[in-house]
Amino acid sequence: MQVLKEDIRSRILTVAKQQFEQKGYSKTSMREMAELANVGVGNIYNYFRNKDELFREVVRPVLCALEAMLQEHHGIRGEDIMMMRTKKYLKSCIGEYVSLIEKYRSLMEILLFHAQGSSLEHFRENYTDRSTELVKAWFVTMQQKYPEINTAVSDFIIHLHTVWMFTMFEELLMHSVTQQEMEAILHDYILFEIQGWRAIIKI
Repeated sequence: MQVLKEDIRSRILTVAKQQFEQKGYSKTSMREMAELANVGVGNIYNYFRNKDELFREVVRPVLCALEAMLQEHHGIRGEDIMMMRTKKYLKSCIGEYVSLIEKYRSLMEILLFHAQGSSLEHFRENYTDRSTELVKAWFVTMQQKYPEINTAVSDFIIHLHTVWMFTMFEELLMHSVTQQEMEAILHDYILFEIQGWRAIIKI
């Protein structure tokens, strides 16, 4: 029986990340990754069933971070809508976005720009659809708590909210923006976003 070794698995993941970042999913081959990781191509399949599973494992940290962010704001741990009134909420959102990009920049680039051909090719669209449904359910809960607020917001407006978030991420990733510049950009973007939502929801 093949004994799986963590150092070999780690080596495969390191090479895979480099290759997916440089070539993208569709142009990266298991054989080439095996050669670069100095393992037999057959040995890779002892650790990962196929290239897609390997790709998903490489980007798993950023997938988990994006999921946590979604749940934190609108899902099972969704914040109270009145938090939008506070400076603490603005500061928290800025810190969250800066941290996400700084910590997972290369993985975000792989996920958003190099996933063509993988099962995550339509990640943005799927995430946006799920986010829309979660926000709608969150609005229902918030209106039960605060009957005076306006939650008659179209699905398309909610959908655009997440589309804009991904567009912002992509633009920040594609341009050489320093952390200081990024914080200033995100401050203005998130302030604009919060004020817009507050005007619509009437809080």
